[in-house]
Amino acid sequence: MSKLQLTLACWNYDRTRALMDGSIVPEGIDLNYLSLPVEEIFFRTLANQEFDIAELSLSSYLLSLQKPEKPFIAIPVFPSCAFRHSGIFINTNSGIREPKDLIGKRIGTPEYQMTAAVWIRGILQDDFGVPLDQLNYFTGGAEQPGRSEKIKLQLPDNIKVQPIEQHQTLSQMLKDGEIDALYTARTPSCFNASNPHIQRLFPNYGEVERAYYQQSKIFPIMHVIVIKRSVYEANPWITMSLYKAFLASQKLVYQDMKETVVLKTMFPWMNYYLDQVRSEMGEDYWPWNIAGTKHNIETLMRYSCEQALLKQPFTMEEIFAKETFSGFKI
Repeated sequence: MSKLQLTLACWNYDRTRALMDGSIVPEGIDLNYLSLPVEEIFFRTLANQEFDIAELSLSSYLLSLQKPEKPFIAIPVFPSCAFRHSGIFINTNSGIREPKDLIGKRIGTPEYQMTAAVWIRGILQDDFGVPLDQLNYFTGGAEQPGRSEKIKLQLPDNIKVQPIEQHQTLSQMLKDGEIDALYTARTPSCFNASNPHIQRLFPNYGEVERAYYQQSKIFPIMHVIVIKRSVYEANPWITMSLYKAFLASQKLVYQDMKETVVLKTMFPWMNYYLDQVRSEMGEDYWPWNIAGTKHNIETLMRYSCEQALLKQPFTMEEIFAKETFSGFKI
């Protein structure tokens, strides 16, 4: 009997590589894994729904649930998580020395609704007293001109967001002082030795992010795996086939990370730092389940509501396929 042919668009991660190289095969599925840059995946997924399964910005996915057709359904697989204190870059000529100096300033962000920016704005407001509606936001391409919001926004008047000109880029604007700071997932090209006036807001970001985790117990989720709803509804059994395969792929990496006879990655002190991570965050420090990520997702939804993106938060049952909430027992 032939297998169901499905296409997955996902970046090349260690935790999903077994699916990409075929060493793990989802039951009943002939998987065509397309390794693409995340920006391309997000654009093609939201604009044209080109893939059966895709990695997607968690913020964008939550916003898609507000559409009447709800085009996607998620499984609790999070290929990208990242602390984002390191993603705030400043032009020191703007007089910014600490977070509260951002108030009243011009802030660049590739998209207002992008997950990294939602986390950054929420954390700055919660932990550092930077009201999100007392800044002026400018959106557009970080390195290439012409980028626009992938999801149409309807924001209240107190939140000021405007696109930059079609020929401009946020990296160049930060360098030239046309914006004062940049919230970004990618390190901007202007952050280099030839531009000493471009700095991180938190130069000691490792310490800051570690303290943030110790206080919040949140390792911010960035991306989630979604299935096109029409594909899911026609073949609901694929949910567990995919979920089990993703978990098996991640398990291989967890096992590799415990190997000490040789270094599996080109990082001399990997074992030392992994011991610290396990001590502070637990053995399953990158959980792919609902129970271990509920607080994480609920915090992002609260930020999204406060930032006038979501009208109201969703329940976990609305976010994830029902098949992923329980499993069989022997």
